[in-house]
Amino acid sequence: MARRSTLDFLKTETASGLILALAALAGLVLANSPLAERYFTFVNQEITVQVAAFRQTHSLLVWVKDGLMSVFFFVVGLELKSEVLRGELANPRRIALPVLAALGGMIAPAGLYLLINQGAGGAPQGWPTPTATDIAFALAALTIAGPRLPHALRAFLLTLAIASDLAAVGLIAMLYTEDVHFVALGGAAAALGLMALLGRWKNAPFLFYAVCFVLAWAFTLESGVTPSIVGAVAAMTVPIDPRRPGEESPLRHFMRSIHPYVAFLILPLFAFSASGFSLAGLSLSALAAPVPMGVALGLFLGKQAGVFGATALAIGLKLGRRPTGAKWLELYGVALLSGVGFTLSLFIGGLAFDADDATGQAGVRLGVFAGSLLSLAFGMAVLALAQRLRSAERA
Repeated sequence: MARRSTLDFLKTETASGLILALAALAGLVLANSPLAERYFTFVNQEITVQVAAFRQTHSLLVWVKDGLMSVFFFVVGLELKSEVLRGELANPRRIALPVLAALGGMIAPAGLYLLINQGAGGAPQGWPTPTATDIAFALAALTIAGPRLPHALRAFLLTLAIASDLAAVGLIAMLYTEDVHFVALGGAAAALGLMALLGRWKNAPFLFYAVCFVLAWAFTLESGVTPSIVGAVAAMTVPIDPRRPGEESPLRHFMRSIHPYVAFLILPLFAFSASGFSLAGLSLSALAAPVPMGVALGLFLGKQAGVFGATALAIGLKLGRRPTGAKWLELYGVALLSGVGFTLSLFIGGLAFDADDATGQAGVRLGVFAGSLLSLAFGMAVLALAQRLRSAERA
């Protein structure tokens, strides 16, 4: 039986997926309309933030990517911690299957991307781009295509997506960090240590957690390390147990309070600002270039092969247990939906290529759109078929 917090998370992500689609479509349409100049001026406008000695100037898109998306990863980390310690994934055999599936869903698309991008014209540095899964889009598609499919299938997809996204955070930290300022990094570690100590203070105001989080984020930004990792690490410091019997735990409080803002404001804003690119001069031949082709096929073919193959292997070797009530066709449909990389793939792809590399950035966006749309269409079709077959069996 699903816990209430899990059901709330799934419902919010599902609604968010629909808004994300509209935000992304709006960004793409505006970028190719008479308002294109205003759109690009908006997302590229320089904004300076200064507080005492802290001073940073970046475009709106970079602030959303390096600032607000850290809050997204914080919420993802909270949900994973909750599920692993108190939820359906507390059983090691239950968490093993989606984690192994996520691993397969990262290795296969990365390998396919690298295969396509070997040689002249290739860009091997973009290989992490097709490894992520967009939680909101994938869950929304599953709910629309198969509303009567087993809940265990949704929990499987949720955990698979969270595992992929947190692994993506690790890749971001390792691959896209150049010059590291260790003094600033030490400041971030100290702020995170203070967050952990707050868990021992039963009357600690929640505002103190927020202050420590902002300090950790600011120090990390100054250190040169991609600040998105701060969100995931900070989530691990939040206590899961209530301060007093009958009270809401700090972890549950933050999830309930922050998640709607992430789902309905931060992710749509990122989708709107990151999805816009000009289609002028593009043709089907542009999709055949190594970067967009590698990203598109990595998401569409690599994801489904890696997730479904790892799932079948893990179940066959009894390393994991098949989700309760789920059939093989339904698992294949979920494997297809894991190829909807969208926001996270755009996020990683934006880091893999220099901001002034217009060709690389456009190639990433084209590939992400193509691969995600193919995965979405085929995944929803397979899951709709699976639901019809279930209905026919009951008739």
